[in-house]
Amino acid sequence: MHQVVLRSAELILAGDIAGAERALVAVADQNGDHALVSILDEMPPKDLLAVMREFDSAKESVVNMLVTPEQFARAIVLEKRYGERTGERLRAMMNAVIHRDAENAGEYLETIADMEGGSATLADYFEDRYDEVFSFVVTGSFAPQFNTDSGAQTHNTWLMEKIEEIDSGLGFGDSIEKSRPLLSRAEIADGDWMETAWVLRYELPDAFEEVMLTLRDRAQKLVEMANELAASATTGSGEASGEEEESAI
Repeated sequence: MHQVVLRSAELILAGDIAGAERALVAVADQNGDHALVSILDEMPPKDLLAVMREFDSAKESVVNMLVTPEQFARAIVLEKRYGERTGERLRAMMNAVIHRDAENAGEYLETIADMEGGSATLADYFEDRYDEVFSFVVTGSFAPQFNTDSGAQTHNTWLMEKIEEIDSGLGFGDSIEKSRPLLSRAEIADGDWMETAWVLRYELPDAFEEVMLTLRDRAQKLVEMANELAASATTGSGEASGEEEESAI
């Protein structure tokens, strides 16, 4: 194993992520980009992930700029195990790599989707965007068609309707692949989740379908839990009222 790999592992273990990144970047400075790419192949995915998690599009790293689709996919699927469970942080890290070059975004996404645990990681990436993404699945637009001020129950009802529409369209990959996009990529080229969803839907429909079905299952569980809590609260309120009436009598 290359000495830089061993040194970076020591620094990461000591909590000096910036020092590990500097040690890796020095390889590229001294021997060229291809040398660093070879070094990254030797790094344990968890160490590579530790370095990449410190950087995003607002704080760039040469490592994020040079990591290959295979190297990135092997590391990013570990985020759920080692990282903080926040979709925002995961998206920032993924966007810095996936969207650094628009022409290569599909290759990175396809490699992630093909990796064991990759579809779940992509679902994590979209997890707090159920409304917009489900609307995109069903209508091709990211604008959810419901009144955001109408309350949680109305929102949950709308969400279940979208889930049912997704269920009725199982196997929708072929139709998506052949359909003309309602929005062009240029219209939503934000280097973020909307562009990622667009690339998946129109360039990688099979991967898109698998990710959406994972999100569909998660959303249904959330709605069911919310309904159970609401029903429990209503039952509890009713029992309390009955006890008050009995006490008054």
